[in-house]
Amino acid sequence: MEKSRRVKKSQDFEKIIKKRKSVANKAFVLYYDPSSSPLRVGISVSKKLGKAHVRNKIKRQVRMMVHDGFDFDQNCDYIIIVRNKYLDGSYEDNKKLLISLYKKTLKRMEK
Repeated sequence: MEKSRRVKKSQDFEKIIKKRKSVANKAFVLYYDPSSSPLRVGISVSKKLGKAHVRNKIKRQVRMMVHDGFDFDQNCDYIIIVRNKYLDGSYEDNKKLLISLYKKTLKRMEK
């Protein structure tokens, strides 16, 4: 995932979360905001999940999941919040969970 496709500023995080459009499962909460700008993704990992090296590993894994599973042609902003149950699953299981949430947001945006 390119750096230009990331949500970095806390103001942008707050703006997307305030829209209150979200889907969730046991491992992730996915906030989304259809916009006119190209697809951007922000990732949030709580300190409750572990020390810095663990959180950084999780962020790298989630970035790869986004790179493999998301369609970069759409215009939408996403915030992915990682939950504690992420640590219980394997990479492949978590990837399936994240992609299923992504597909659920696409169905909701079609309506």
